[in-house]
Amino acid sequence: MTNSPLSRSLARRFADIVGSAGIFTDPGDCLPYGYDNSRLQATPQAVLFATNQQQVSAIATLCHEQSIPLVTRGKGTGTTGATVPQQGGIVLSLERMNRILEIDADNRLARVEPGVTNKALQTALAAEGFFWPPDPTSAAVCTIGGNLAYNSAGPRAVKYGTPRESTLGLHAVTGTGECIRTGVKTTKGVVGYDLTRLLIGSEGTLAIITEAILKLTPLPETRRTLQASFRDIHAAAQAVSSIMRQPITPCALEFMDGAALNMVRDFSDLKLNAEVGALLMIEVDGASHSIEAEAASVAEAAKVEGLLEIHTARTEDEVTRLWKTRKALSPALRNIAPKKINEDVVVPVSRIPELIEGLEQLSTEHGITIVNFGHAGNGNIHVNLLLDPDDPVQLKAGDNCLKAVFELVLHLDGSLSGEHGIGVVKRRFVPQEIDPASLRLMQAIKQQFDPHNILNPGIIFPS
Repeated sequence: MTNSPLSRSLARRFADIVGSAGIFTDPGDCLPYGYDNSRLQATPQAVLFATNQQQVSAIATLCHEQSIPLVTRGKGTGTTGATVPQQGGIVLSLERMNRILEIDADNRLARVEPGVTNKALQTALAAEGFFWPPDPTSAAVCTIGGNLAYNSAGPRAVKYGTPRESTLGLHAVTGTGECIRTGVKTTKGVVGYDLTRLLIGSEGTLAIITEAILKLTPLPETRRTLQASFRDIHAAAQAVSSIMRQPITPCALEFMDGAALNMVRDFSDLKLNAEVGALLMIEVDGASHSIEAEAASVAEAAKVEGLLEIHTARTEDEVTRLWKTRKALSPALRNIAPKKINEDVVVPVSRIPELIEGLEQLSTEHGITIVNFGHAGNGNIHVNLLLDPDDPVQLKAGDNCLKAVFELVLHLDGSLSGEHGIGVVKRRFVPQEIDPASLRLMQAIKQQFDPHNILNPGIIFPS
């Protein structure tokens, strides 16, 4: 299938499914739905806007019959090109399937459509005294369907887990148009294979999620925010290991290295001590009667050699001020390196010091500035390679450096991606992590769900 215009007869058949207001065929209208945050782009032949599962099923059935690529997307906040229609075909937008169908406080669950944004869900749940643990940085715009497709978690995963741990069941449509229901509405259930966890993180390659049954968590009574500054990155990494060894699990444990702090210094008005070479942002949540003792326990664990200062916020203004350092980083990175390579590798927490040391060596060897930050509590470090992609020398150095980064991560028993997924940009590296026999099993599973390979074709698996 190419990017040639959709035939009139097919366009009419799709319009019969979604209505005339639910289809774009003009290239100018389709263009905004052909890229994501990876900066890859390809214009689809048409964009369809489904509003219910029956429409999704009919669309998938027709695409299966005609062998038309069908790429599903939410708001396009992904960073790996997984929703870019590189083989042409149809983009199916689920942004209009945005209803919160039920909040069942008695059973601690919610039923939602995939187009609901994370923030909209959290706002509705908070009114009932609950939250859904996944909280990606893009929560204001990213959708629940996208969170599930990538298993995107955010800072709270260190204590509360990822979408896989917070989802009870799904309604979905396979690549043949069949409607399936996975999982249960209870916290226990072992009948059959766990298709729910299989679909979560599959990047839309197995089925199109049309409804999710989410497991809710009661809002904590209170929380404490701490900021710990260190002389260097190695001291901060040791503090992370120390914190994660003690009994109190923080609900957020975020990490910034010296290069990240230098950017914040240069692109904001924050008054950071010049001695600070690394920073940890720590949050502890829980019951009011025990929060002080729990925060003190975490603070005590952070007192490793190289700690410069640790400060606990006492007011909401102080909390905002402490988080300002972390929130200033993304705008600073966009200013200095709009075309950076951003990877979200994961290593065991105890091996973070080795990872940081190795990244420093690779930065020197390849002449590439590397900025590190992220979710230190579960070893999920965002490694940013800053380079000029218009400079062929830097581009080659960056590619060699990236390969070495992945080799280092796997040597440390880590994984190539914690929450961004594989998409297009990392698929060539997948055989470094997954053995051939496992890859064959995965491809066979894909064939069962999607025999004509229409769902998000060309991603995850190496060419």
